[in-house]
Amino acid sequence: MRPDLIHFIRLSLIEGIGPVIAKKLIAHCGGVEEVFNASMKQLISIDGIGTNHAEKVRHSKTLEQAEEVLEALEKSEEKALTYLDKDYPRRLNACDDAPLILYVKGEVDLNVPFVLSIVGTRHATEYGKAMTEQFLEDLAPLKPLVVSGLAHGIDVTAHRAAMRYGCPTVGVLAHGLDMVYPAIHRKIARDMCRNGGLLSEFNHGTRPDKERFPMRNRIVAGMSDATVVMESDVSGGSLITARMANDYARDVFALPGRLTDRFSKGTNDLISRDAAHLLQSAEEFMKMMGWELRRKEENVQTSLFVELDPKEKNLMAAMSKEPRSVDAISVESALPMSEVSALLLGLEFKGLVRALPGKRYATIY
Repeated sequence: MRPDLIHFIRLSLIEGIGPVIAKKLIAHCGGVEEVFNASMKQLISIDGIGTNHAEKVRHSKTLEQAEEVLEALEKSEEKALTYLDKDYPRRLNACDDAPLILYVKGEVDLNVPFVLSIVGTRHATEYGKAMTEQFLEDLAPLKPLVVSGLAHGIDVTAHRAAMRYGCPTVGVLAHGLDMVYPAIHRKIARDMCRNGGLLSEFNHGTRPDKERFPMRNRIVAGMSDATVVMESDVSGGSLITARMANDYARDVFALPGRLTDRFSKGTNDLISRDAAHLLQSAEEFMKMMGWELRRKEENVQTSLFVELDPKEKNLMAAMSKEPRSVDAISVESALPMSEVSALLLGLEFKGLVRALPGKRYATIY
């Protein structure tokens, strides 16, 4: 952990000192510890820092609370990332109001080549859930990081689909990482931490109060290349996320639906106002995002640097991008099933094949 982490925590706990003001203080003073050593006169001299903010810093009584937060963090399986750390999500860091600190649980790279947020209503329909599932299955070869809010409906559908198709997924929470809300999602939260994780700007003990959800939504929007709204009524948290993504100059996509469907009214409205692109397919999405070209470039590099032995080459030749059963691959490659299973595992580790439900496999490239 950073030796100055205690001071980052301390500054983040001062009521009325948000990320924008906090970063301005740190930049001007030359470090977070120096903020607390600065005189009243020095603080007031900073552009945009008035007497009110200066007094909050000078008379802050958050050190003891910060020590408690740090102690709890050291005892947990979590880590803290400040906006100055290299592992902090760089897309989010480009936003002025990005959190001073993020608390992270799990094993996840927040700066992978492709990151998208998928959000929507808690009252997801079968149509919305099926389209979310299909969209992520089609995007799976790119292994994008899928970001959502671990809520009922579209959020949890996106997290589950991401895990099913081998994509890392992160749930951004509106409370501390010492709890999961809703509680029914505790198991999936644990599962996500094996290939992804949980993330929050709130320290242990912070409850999921109503005003914290819009704060959470800005992180969902800010840490992604694009936000996809699958279903929404005419108002709701996912529309707030879409607006924030637009404010950050990020791409927004929306799934269209029938005019008579309540939970397509919000997405249809986004499209009609040009506040979102029409989501037609994963292929079209990749083209609009430029991900298809980047994928081809990465595929060329993969083909140059991944070495295969003769049996692996034989197995790859017996497969395709279309899912095939282990039995079919065994027959085509003329290799026993036990050997095929072992080879498939090795190819999966090399990032050349993906495992699908029903003991089926498909090539990624």
